[in-house]
Amino acid sequence: MGAGHSHTHNANKKALMIGFIITTSYMIVEAIGGWLTNSLALLADAGHMLSDSVSLGVGVAAFVMGEKAADASKTYGYKRFEVLAALFNGVTLTLISIYIFYEAYHRFADPPEVASGGMLVIAVIGLIVNLVVAWILNRSGDTKDNLNVRAAFLHVLGDLLGSVGAIIAALLIMFFSWGWADPLASVIVAMLVLISGWRVTKDSLHVLMEGTPQNVDLGDVKKTVESIQGVTGVHDLHVWSITSGQNALSCHAVVDGNLSIRESEQLVQLIGQKLLEKNIGHATIQMESDDHPHEESLLCELGSDDSAAGHDHQH
Repeated sequence: MGAGHSHTHNANKKALMIGFIITTSYMIVEAIGGWLTNSLALLADAGHMLSDSVSLGVGVAAFVMGEKAADASKTYGYKRFEVLAALFNGVTLTLISIYIFYEAYHRFADPPEVASGGMLVIAVIGLIVNLVVAWILNRSGDTKDNLNVRAAFLHVLGDLLGSVGAIIAALLIMFFSWGWADPLASVIVAMLVLISGWRVTKDSLHVLMEGTPQNVDLGDVKKTVESIQGVTGVHDLHVWSITSGQNALSCHAVVDGNLSIRESEQLVQLIGQKLLEKNIGHATIQMESDDHPHEESLLCELGSDDSAAGHDHQH
């Protein structure tokens, strides 16, 4: 499992690094092109590409930081930095979309002249660049389970659609002289950016708030542990993510009080193996005998004032 995780980690880092180099290079070209052609749609796309570049760069930094070994100060290491990077990206996307809305509002009132020919060429090249980066991230990176890579991938997808919008706007200006098409395209881009930003921010906050991972069914986990012979009950059950793809669990397992130390150790190992099948790789299990007085309900009323105050029940 460790080797597999290491391979995925390196593949994600490599995909982000390649994407960062390509995106940053073209972002500079598109920003200059947007300024020369006076196209807000291109400038909006360049701004989004800037956020892409920052997203990819921070993503690479997050993986590098995540490789630092755990120490007495950071007992889980620096893996949470990946989630912080995703949160940063989500907030950045949201702020960029608000700025684009602001600029588009003024351009609707007074559409400026736009060099549609140059705008079209730059937008087409931008579309190709975004397609390449999106393909690299989707092919080599874990866009499903790794929040950091998924945040970067959503950045690029939004930018890809932005390039399509800029192409359509350039064609409308070129053939129909519809100057309002440029700010309209930028508004559509801003809406896509805002949606992506909200989703990434929400998912990041869920991890930071120790929410139950999306790929873990808490009820199913409890049933799985209680179905193991020798386990009569489970309480104080908590499941959270250390970072994307690394879920952790802690619980109290009530077992037969007549079990020997060796049998208890074997039982813990068996529970750990079962939890691996439920996407939980790190488990801390406290064993309790079945004559242990415990009158609290499922999950020890998880979320109640008593639970939040530190589980005041007696052991």
